[in-house]
Amino acid sequence: MEPVLNLRMVSFKYKGEWVLKDIHLRTFEGEIVGVIGPNGSGKSTLLKVMDGVLKPQEGDILLKSRPIGSLARAEVAKEIAMVAQENYFRFAFSVLEVVLMGRFPHLRRLQFEGERDKDIALNALKATHALHLSNRSIHEISGGEKQRVLLARALAQEPGVVLLDEPTSFLDLKHKREVFRLISSLSTDRKLAVVLVSHDIDLIAQYCGRIVMMKDGIIAFQGPPEVVLTPESIEKIYDCPVFVDINPATGKPRVSLRG
Repeated sequence: MEPVLNLRMVSFKYKGEWVLKDIHLRTFEGEIVGVIGPNGSGKSTLLKVMDGVLKPQEGDILLKSRPIGSLARAEVAKEIAMVAQENYFRFAFSVLEVVLMGRFPHLRRLQFEGERDKDIALNALKATHALHLSNRSIHEISGGEKQRVLLARALAQEPGVVLLDEPTSFLDLKHKREVFRLISSLSTDRKLAVVLVSHDIDLIAQYCGRIVMMKDGIIAFQGPPEVVLTPESIEKIYDCPVFVDINPATGKPRVSLRG
């Protein structure tokens, strides 16, 4: 199977300081890749490089076998949707208006959304269980509801790849679980390649088929949760002693802090 997005020995630096170094990462349709690591390890920068917002100084990025640097921004946006960690809306857009923003790559300059665009947006809201919020202001909904709306906006782009930066930040346990379950079902149903950055290691272990562990701008470990999540690897990455066992409910690794 050909990867949807393929990073080959990619390195990126800000003002002379390498933030990413020799990154080799392939993503496939229907797969969820979880990216974990301490703050400052390069996780968010990795997503921006994958999205084509940042151009690496070394290496190649192929989007469906085409160099991403050779594509217009609108063409990239038709294939890759990014849900950033910070999403602030200055104006009180309705939820439907926010989701319709995802149709921008498919519109010509100065073209307004048509009925087909509205249908796609409404279907995206339905897929994320947020259709009932359509007429609400984006400022009047909860954090969990907002995450579903932002996922709907990403789906409205009709992408093959979705990049998510800390999608469960500031959410309680119930809503964290709901967001991960939603991402999992959308990836399966729409065969999306998903790359997800999160500090929720147990949820990453449960819902991601592959885990990438980063530290100091490099990929230190990569593989299935049961292979990657060991006390030795986690302590090396986080400099923190942990205990790893198997969650009896899920059969996936479970990580606990040691006293």
